[in-house]
Order: sequence, then C-alpha cells, then structure tokens
Amino acid sequence: MAERTLRGARIGATSLQSEVGVHYSERKTATYRADDGSTFDVVFSSEAEMPGTWSDLRSGHTGVLLDALGVPVESDDGTEAKIPRSHWDMLLERRSREELEELLEERLTYLRARRGLGDRVDA
Repeated sequence: MAERTLRGARIGATSLQSEVGVHYSERKTATYRADDGSTFDVVFSSEAEMPGTWSDLRSGHTGVLLDALGVPVESDDGTEAKIPRSHWDMLLERRSREELEELLEERLTYLRARRGLGDRVDA
C-alpha cells in the first residue's frame, strides 16, 4: 500500500480559476507620514477620496496625507472639529433644568416608596 500514493490537484492549495478576462479597477497610491518621520503608502480606488489621516498597519502610528512634493496636505473643508456632547448636554437640549429636577424628585419618591422609606430622607 505504501507504493501506491494518491495523486491529486492539491485542492484548496492553489486556485483553479484563471485571470483571463479580468479587468482590474484603476488605482492610485497615497503617501502618508507618521509623527516619527516614517512614510507609508496606501492604495485606494481612483474614485475614492483620500482621507487626511490614516493609521499604518505595521507600526500603528497615524500618518498625515502628503502631496506629490512631500508636503502635508491641509484640509480645506471649512468645518471645525465637532466637540463631543455629553449625556448631560443632550438632556439639556430636550428638557429644562427645572423639568429634570422635577423628574428626579418623582423618581426618588417612587424608589423610596418601593423600599418602604416613604418620604423620609436619610442624611
């Protein structure tokens, strides 16, 4: 039995599909420079808009987009950076402070009644 070996096409090891008739999409390469001075290239579709910053997969550093001369590209979108809103800010957009205090008092009264404390306040 050892003299007889199974011969096959190595299914799964190589692709049986040919590249005849395959048309690749147009691509463009963007160069980014990280804070440590290293540069890395990222390939995008020619139709894609290149972002101003990109994270390098190898080093993990964030790089800034460079133009053809190696100068960092300034974003001229005219929008300022959005300041993140807290939960409290979003609450104040929907309700006034008086409404929130009233809701808090109602909820505390309900919770005290459930615990059997009634209107008693422990200090």
